Amino acid sequence: MDYQGFITTVERLAGIPHDQAEPITRFTLSMLAQRISKGELEDLVPHLPPELRACLQREGPTATFGADEFLRRIEEQLGADRATAERAARAVLAALWTTVGPKEFNDMGAQLPKDFGPLLEAAMLEAPPRPGPEEDPRFGRALSFDEFIRQVAERAGIDRDQARKATEAVLEALAMRVTAGQINDLRPFLPRELHPALDRGTARSDGQALPLSLDEFVNEITQREGISRKKEALEHVRAVMAVLREAVGEKEFQDTNAQLPEEYRTLVRQR
Repeated sequence: MDYQGFITTVERLAGIPHDQAEPITRFTLSMLAQRISKGELEDLVPHLPPELRACLQREGPTATFGADEFLRRIEEQLGADRATAERAARAVLAALWTTVGPKEFNDMGAQLPKDFGPLLEAAMLEAPPRPGPEEDPRFGRALSFDEFIRQVAERAGIDRDQARKATEAVLEALAMRVTAGQINDLRPFLPRELHPALDRGTARSDGQALPLSLDEFVNEITQREGISRKKEALEHVRAVMAVLREAVGEKEFQDTNAQLPEEYRTLVRQR
């Protein structure tokens, strides 16, 4: 995203005038620069438009303020109420997500306190799609929760409620079967409503990839969904994996797939 696109995105999402969007963008980025390591700043800077790179330059040690102080300072800078400050912060973060990409955004978020979580997740949901050819499978496509579930329902031939159960069951089992690091790489691409399923899986595996056989994996799905037929569960898994592939893009999907045994390949429909 170029500079004008960045500022226009902030203006539109925050609902503020253009003459406020530019200074609050620079102020918010400079606040982030105080809160994350210089190494991460060096990773982010090349992805930003040249006009904004100076905002991520910082001298001195990393600050320690939390989300409330972050928003208080934006509120003061805008001369507005907390709701407006939150919208502005989400707008800048959303434009940042689109500009730097999910991987760098997630790396940045990992350095912020947990109380920044809701702000970061809301920004990801509001963010414009990443640029890239739609036909290029390397680029994930931002899917809302409703769109994700609708696609699973259509692919599996089931109703929406069952599709939701299937999606949550598959993601929980997947988070048990692959490493927590890989799940954290997938998380920014997925709607926040699905994050609890990932959290349950990583909690059950203690962040380690459990050596579940394909049968054990499918049994997890049947138990979580409350169904009895293995063939039905397999179809649900294939549907969820297909939509997951579309949402996270080919690189992250293949990184996930690489942690699964050969027998799991039957769960991945060929393009």
